[in-house]
Amino acid sequence: MPKQDFEDLKLEIKRLREELHQKEEFLRERQYKKLQGKNVYNDQFTTEEIVRYSRQMIMPNINPHGQIALKNSKILIVGVGGLGCPAALYLASAGVGEITLIDYDEVELTNLHRQILHSESDIDIPKVESAYNSLKRINSHIKVIPLRLHANSLTIKDIITKNKYHVIVDGSDNVATRYLLNDVCVMNDIPLVSGSALQMEGQLTVYHYQGGPCYRCLFPVPPPPHAVTSCGDGGVLGAVPGTIGVLQALETIKILTNSSGVLSGRLLLFDGTNTTFRNVKLRERNLKCDVCGENPTVKTLIDYELFCGSSSHDKVINIDILKCNEQIDIIDFSTILKDNVVLDVRPKIEYQMCNLPNTVNIPFTEIEKDDVFEKLNKLFKNKLADGIKNVYVLCRRGNDSQRAVSCLKKKFSESPIIFYNVKGGLHAYSKFVDTSFPRY
Repeated sequence: MPKQDFEDLKLEIKRLREELHQKEEFLRERQYKKLQGKNVYNDQFTTEEIVRYSRQMIMPNINPHGQIALKNSKILIVGVGGLGCPAALYLASAGVGEITLIDYDEVELTNLHRQILHSESDIDIPKVESAYNSLKRINSHIKVIPLRLHANSLTIKDIITKNKYHVIVDGSDNVATRYLLNDVCVMNDIPLVSGSALQMEGQLTVYHYQGGPCYRCLFPVPPPPHAVTSCGDGGVLGAVPGTIGVLQALETIKILTNSSGVLSGRLLLFDGTNTTFRNVKLRERNLKCDVCGENPTVKTLIDYELFCGSSSHDKVINIDILKCNEQIDIIDFSTILKDNVVLDVRPKIEYQMCNLPNTVNIPFTEIEKDDVFEKLNKLFKNKLADGIKNVYVLCRRGNDSQRAVSCLKKKFSESPIIFYNVKGGLHAYSKFVDTSFPRY
């Protein structure tokens, strides 16, 4: 299909999607008005609400009073991803009256294996918009407020000032936002339901609830940035954040209905490999805590990216540690790919997923080790015998390859070999050279 026809088709799909969205909104409003009439058998619920929530209302733990509490509750979910999607799904289904969603990102193909509110037709649209549409299709009675913005000190303070939330759910899964939400919850006396997931493991707890510890009580100092692995780098099986997200919804419902057994002062550890759950007792609230202690030193929201030394999102930040003459543009690289030595320094699993022909894979973690010198030296000597002196180093996005070039230059400082970094890595190759190469 010609490029112009493809773009016209995308615009037409967008127009149809907007038209469908408007008609769905109209239908929901009509249905809502139709079902809003007073029920002579119960003045708190419509007939439809009683039927919809009957299976949970007949439980002693919830009962009609608990359902009224859910109906009158306002919660904030930060992050509509692997954790936020299942949490929002079950909270909307349970009848939480008002749900505010915060996320700055758009739906990508890589999201769909775990972020269950989004579908293929939602790719490239804002996550909050996609989530809003999905939640309103599930429950048209509740109020869903989608806010496309980046959660930081200014935006969160403004939102909290205008609203009194009963619970905040942290679905961001990054350290800077975790400190931000912890502090704003303590300062405004709001429970924080916090979860995290990576690979086959997940964690869950509730901070600042009925005298329980806050996040700073346990972690007064943020971890070094290099010690934190994101899902984009470490990977995650979709069912794991799904499990934690559903449990976040459970804890939120327990808080809203004033049920017992809230996971405060305890940390739930989930191991998906062996399907085991383990509860760990946490330290009690630290009376000397910087934010929730008896004499707090943090009384206003701060710059949390500066405090943590890391960004408050999971997007990769490109580094620039090499000179211009130590790098090669991706277009120029593509023209000489067949006739030169290309060293792919991605992890072996990623190399097995997809790789360029005639490349050699030696992970960056092995290049850093001294015992790899002989292996590399043998490889390069064979190529030197063929008259090839240039070695092009490649990785996923162009960051580890820069680090590898710096390391290799030191190891082979007395060698005639010249190492070049391929700028932008395989992401740039997929974007500018061959779009059929998977950009994961």
